[in-house]
Amino acid sequence: MDIFDHQLRLHADPSRVVVRPFHLAWSPTATGPSRAERLVREVLEMSPGDARDQLELVLRDFEARHWQTRRIFMTRYDEIEDVMRLDGAEIGDEKRQLIGAYFCHEYSYAAAALMNPSAVPHFDQSGMPAGSMRILMSLRAVGEGHISSVAFREGIITEARDLVLAPEPPFATATDCPGHGEEELPEGPVTVYRHRDSTLSGTVIFPITRAQSKGLEDLRLVQFQHGDGSYEWLGTYTAYNGSIIQSELMRTRDFRSFDLVPMTGSASRNKGMALFPRQVGGKYMMIGRQDGENLFLLKSDSLTHWDEGAMILRPHFPWELVQIGNCGAPIELDEGWLLLTHGVGAMRKYSIGAVLLDKRDPAKVIGRTRQPLLAAADHDREGYVPNVVYTCGAIKHGDTLFMPYGIADSSVGFAFVGIGEMLAAMA
Repeated sequence: MDIFDHQLRLHADPSRVVVRPFHLAWSPTATGPSRAERLVREVLEMSPGDARDQLELVLRDFEARHWQTRRIFMTRYDEIEDVMRLDGAEIGDEKRQLIGAYFCHEYSYAAAALMNPSAVPHFDQSGMPAGSMRILMSLRAVGEGHISSVAFREGIITEARDLVLAPEPPFATATDCPGHGEEELPEGPVTVYRHRDSTLSGTVIFPITRAQSKGLEDLRLVQFQHGDGSYEWLGTYTAYNGSIIQSELMRTRDFRSFDLVPMTGSASRNKGMALFPRQVGGKYMMIGRQDGENLFLLKSDSLTHWDEGAMILRPHFPWELVQIGNCGAPIELDEGWLLLTHGVGAMRKYSIGAVLLDKRDPAKVIGRTRQPLLAAADHDREGYVPNVVYTCGAIKHGDTLFMPYGIADSSVGFAFVGIGEMLAAMA
């Protein structure tokens, strides 16, 4: 089969850090004030000179590592002021910044792993030469405490099967969620905003709600066309709170603001849901795995409510006998809907395959690849989770499929696959 595996790899990088809130106990103890109260009191009792010296030491260590460090400290102080009912008018700027600094810490958001990418056409295609496409990728970044967040990377692919990634900026910034303090996690839908001066390649979406508190996992992006011809970028992902999973939907039209919306219905309790890029027969449709083993087609009148669907695929070939799942949103071809799948075989070895579904009735399976497109090989077996190759979404570009994929839950590779050869290999 015509597969070109690009030499570029993305790896976990502990040097990519952002400033996150550092939480201390707020409740008074039997023997005195809480840690947070004691800490604030210690700063307030410092002389102006001592406070200035301590702040200069903090800035000397960290100001060059982050974007607008002083503003971050002041924003964090404002949150502390609200919780502790401080009178900011009586506290100078230096002490307020220092208080904010004590309630912050650096977080290396991709120190443990970088994996499970998805790719969509970029919202800005201006200036692209013929045969080239600007793309946007989401990545699952895993840091301290195995907490997953969403990172992004922009780039360009060409008809010559080349990939050029935009450079990462020196500073990474986390999205903001105005109106929601970090000390009390909100519930339900929220909207987060990219910093006005941050590029998308330097933006990270962290868990913000109680349901997401331990991770935003495996975003499957899709460029969705509504009935009026307008486009919206949608992404299904798994929210995890440490014990319970919940499927949620990310929505954006400009990648400046992002709505994070919990989905309802019996199907939303499962992982791995992937949305079709448009309505089919007047219905929204998803591919999902409802029983941990087989693939199902789900239909709905709403983008955010999903009940159980009908099983359309079960494991069949040796490389997928343990289980199958989807690898991103179905891709529309003239021949039908191309669905990438993952299969798990002996020794829990992962492989990526493909299925073709009927264009008018996606419940009908036209064909599926007998052999995988990609499988864990000698050079990519080892990592955070060995023997895994996995993608959360590919792009059709001319007669080629561009597919970023995770390797051993540790790094990300890139493949270009000939669509014609893929279809010809289906049974």
